Amino acid sequence: MALDFTKRQWLTLMIMGLADFCNAICVSLQAPFFPNEAEKKGATATEYGLVFGVFELVVFIISPIYGQYINRIGPKVLFNSGIFTTGTSAILFGLLDRIPSHIPFITLAFVIRIVEALGNAAFLTASFAIIAKEFPNNVATTFASLETCFGLGLIVGPMVGGALYSVGGYYLPFVVLGSALFVTAILTLCILPKHTNEPYQDSGKNASMWSVLKIPGVLVSSLAICATSASIGFLSATLEPHLRQFDLSPILLGVVFVINGGIYALTAPAFGWMVDKFLNPKICSAAGCFLVVGAFMTIGPASFIPSETSLTLVISGLVLHGLGIASVLVSGFTDSLRTAIANGLPDSIETYGLISGLWTSTFAFGAFVGPSVSGLLFDAIGFRGSTVFIVGLQLIVGSIILLFIMCDRTPRPYKNLSVESLIKIQDGQPPDNAMASRSSSLDINARGCVFVGRWAKLHTPSYSSM
Repeated sequence: MALDFTKRQWLTLMIMGLADFCNAICVSLQAPFFPNEAEKKGATATEYGLVFGVFELVVFIISPIYGQYINRIGPKVLFNSGIFTTGTSAILFGLLDRIPSHIPFITLAFVIRIVEALGNAAFLTASFAIIAKEFPNNVATTFASLETCFGLGLIVGPMVGGALYSVGGYYLPFVVLGSALFVTAILTLCILPKHTNEPYQDSGKNASMWSVLKIPGVLVSSLAICATSASIGFLSATLEPHLRQFDLSPILLGVVFVINGGIYALTAPAFGWMVDKFLNPKICSAAGCFLVVGAFMTIGPASFIPSETSLTLVISGLVLHGLGIASVLVSGFTDSLRTAIANGLPDSIETYGLISGLWTSTFAFGAFVGPSVSGLLFDAIGFRGSTVFIVGLQLIVGSIILLFIMCDRTPRPYKNLSVESLIKIQDGQPPDNAMASRSSSLDINARGCVFVGRWAKLHTPSYSSM
């Protein structure tokens, strides 16, 4: 898995990894103690639950807009403004305990959380686009590496936040960790390379969110991302009540909660490397969907399985879930990007931004729907019965991906070859891969186009990703 990166690429990867880590901490640190603080102000569970839910809803709505206009705004500007906004919002969120009454408290909580979501969506959309721009040959690997940093931040955030809360009260974790993100934003401002706005490349198709969604392969990948995100949200809302039967200590309960996130963080780079090197992203996504099916059948276990619930089964299911979400989320972004370019969209920051915005938006939509549906089902039929929802959803999406793989006839992009490569082909030798570009047509005579096109279709990996 040795990576031959330039100094600029290593600096970019490290600073973005640090930003991802700190951003995830600030986004997730509210979970352990905000509900208690809200109840002190007279807020109901419905009210402070919506404070959490509105975050994902705003990300879902705004991310495609950021993606549409990222080339005009500039990815670095969008990235840095997103981090500054998230850091500032985190600090302001820590001052809410100074608000004495119920209505002003919950109103300001909504406003700050919405602004924080605007910043978070800008940061994520820009970061994915920068990855595609800076690491064109290792998109999945670098995407997975940053997702690992983000996943670790989601794990560390509640732990560090809870520790600081116990030391200095409500405001301390927000002020300390928000300030850390603010300092990181200053570092990214100085270190992150600037990408000049690119003119539109006339490829026969307009780069817009609608044009991206009309591509069947991209739509299928988006369904997989949304369904997988829903499975994560499902567990975030219902796993703790399911675990109460085991009477675990707070420490053990916390350990169980980080199993699937820890597995995801550890295995995402491996999945990214495989997708970059040899594994079809859609096969990886389909495998991930069926791993999630196995996970939810085990965690319950599902109501149609004649077996008693045990902590061993729960832990085993969470391990499978971590593997499944790593497989789907890592491959989904790379698959959507390759498929969009293979279907005629320009290989530019404009398309990268659109795919980034789409990925962030579909993930947020699943994260919003998952907890909402799981709560209703849990109250109505319990955890074991409600797992059938995720099992059925993942079976449907996984089957759609498999059918797509078998039925897809997306044209393979031709390779752009030199005269020397054509001579090699006439002598029965393969052309030089180094002379090939992934989405351009051949600048040779008609006879050479037909001959080389057939060879490339038979012998080169497809960037359409099925």
